[in-house]
Amino acid sequence: MKPDDKTYIIHDNDDITMGKRKETFDILIEMEEDGYYIASVPSLPGCHTQAKSLDALMRRIQDAIKLYLEVRKDRVAIGSRFVGIQRIEVAI
Repeated sequence: MKPDDKTYIIHDNDDITMGKRKETFDILIEMEEDGYYIASVPSLPGCHTQAKSLDALMRRIQDAIKLYLEVRKDRVAIGSRFVGIQRIEVAI
């Protein structure tokens, strides 16, 4: 992350008052050629969304994570840890 990048911390006050467990997820964010931001959750295969702004993207990925976990709650083992992203150059 660059120093000028925003860090988003998603808190859902309803979760606190309802006594729900909190989980932390690493999110990969990319920008498509058409200007849309794409977010995916590497630890939850197939969990992704898109939006025109980062603020909207953060709301949508939170909803996508909740839905993913609700649907797949019996089959999800959250245990991977984000290590990093590397950029490599390949001669083609």
